[in-house]
Amino acid sequence: MRISILLLKTYVGPFIVTFLVAMFIFEMQFIWVWLDEILGKGLSTWDIIKLLVLASARVVNMALPLAVLMSSIMAMGALAESNELTAMKSAGVSLVRILRPLILASIVISMVAFVFANNIWPVCNLKLKTYLFNLSKQRPALSLEDGVFYNGIQGISIRAGRNDVENGILYDVLIYDHRGAERDNRTVIRAKSGQMQQTEDKTYMILTLTEGESYDEQKDAQSGGKKRNQTFAHVHGSFDEMTLRIDLSSLKFSGANEEQLKNPAEMMTIRQLNVAIDSLEHQKDTLHYQNLGLINGAYKTAVRNRNDSLPIADAGLFEQLSAEQKTNALGRAREQSRKAKDQLIRFKEELQGKSKMINRHRIEWHRKFFLAVVCLVLFFIGAPLGAIIRKGGIGLPTLIALGLFIVYQLLTMAGERMAKNQIVEPWVGIWLSTFLLLPLSIWIFYKATREARLFDGDGYTKILQKLAQWLRRNRKEAVQ
Repeated sequence: MRISILLLKTYVGPFIVTFLVAMFIFEMQFIWVWLDEILGKGLSTWDIIKLLVLASARVVNMALPLAVLMSSIMAMGALAESNELTAMKSAGVSLVRILRPLILASIVISMVAFVFANNIWPVCNLKLKTYLFNLSKQRPALSLEDGVFYNGIQGISIRAGRNDVENGILYDVLIYDHRGAERDNRTVIRAKSGQMQQTEDKTYMILTLTEGESYDEQKDAQSGGKKRNQTFAHVHGSFDEMTLRIDLSSLKFSGANEEQLKNPAEMMTIRQLNVAIDSLEHQKDTLHYQNLGLINGAYKTAVRNRNDSLPIADAGLFEQLSAEQKTNALGRAREQSRKAKDQLIRFKEELQGKSKMINRHRIEWHRKFFLAVVCLVLFFIGAPLGAIIRKGGIGLPTLIALGLFIVYQLLTMAGERMAKNQIVEPWVGIWLSTFLLLPLSIWIFYKATREARLFDGDGYTKILQKLAQWLRRNRKEAVQ
């Protein structure tokens, strides 16, 4: 019991520290990506905390495997370096018995990882995407890029030649105002400069323009209603200062956009994915049989309508037709061929679209189990490896852990990319890194139970010497 408590203390401490450090590093990566969107948005402290918490949920799938790998190497390496591991083995305790409490702790971590991936991660992912979507539409003055039209405000399209963010001044402003019932660009405003300010409740934006001109196209009420006969009167005016009051209700922070973002497969649980996959497969089968039925029906109709009393169309019959009849026949044949081709192409694209959606859902289904399994695999690599290298702390164990984690991450990314591109099956792509790392974990665990020294240079020198002797012997036999 005391041994188990000692091992758990040695393992849990480094695990918590490495997990928090990894979370911080990956969180900083997210912050740097979204720094321009976060700064200057007028967000409250609670909004920023909420954003960082939601972003933290997205990086758990990277931070957790790294923490398991590093903490297992550090824990067992520290025990081996202080000869405590040797003392346990001398007392007749096997390595499997020593690792038992750590294995149970890793199983608990894997179970928590599965619950997180299935229930928490989809919700956090949906909330974060909705939050970022709404955030990108806040404070449009800061979202204006020089020379690029901004269409985030409903009914307004605005472009600034230069946006001075520090002073809050826009230069060379061009505005298309189509907030009326006609919904077209009937009012055009151009100004030398302008300044944006929001009301205290942030419901309206006050846009003050200076030294500009406005162009207004007014519809003639007596145009008769036919579009081609409509006439318009153009009203032109200049101003020293103009104030526009723009409604920003469409940019308010809310969860109203969640319904638009709930469709992606990465925001579903296993149960929802199963239902979605069954529905998509049913739609694919229905689409396949419908198009197959249309093709068979067209063929049967053509055969049924055939009149045996009429001569079969051949080259001789075609030559008997007049020039006009030949042109008409070729035109009809060309049109029928084009329609048949377009129908087959559309049918193929629809099937490919359904197959791609099914493939994406299956990828996310396997991903729910992937995080839990890979944590166990990396533990069975790290723990025996720490016992072999006999080094604790953050030196050599950290370097080895980072090297293995980079290999794992590259394999995972490559497999996922191939699965999304439908080069391999979804289960092959998602589990590629696990398939390749599992034999390595078994081999390292076997070496650790045999107390082999993987980093002993003398052992590898002997292997190379034996290989050289074998090559020389085979060369002599080949010469003789």
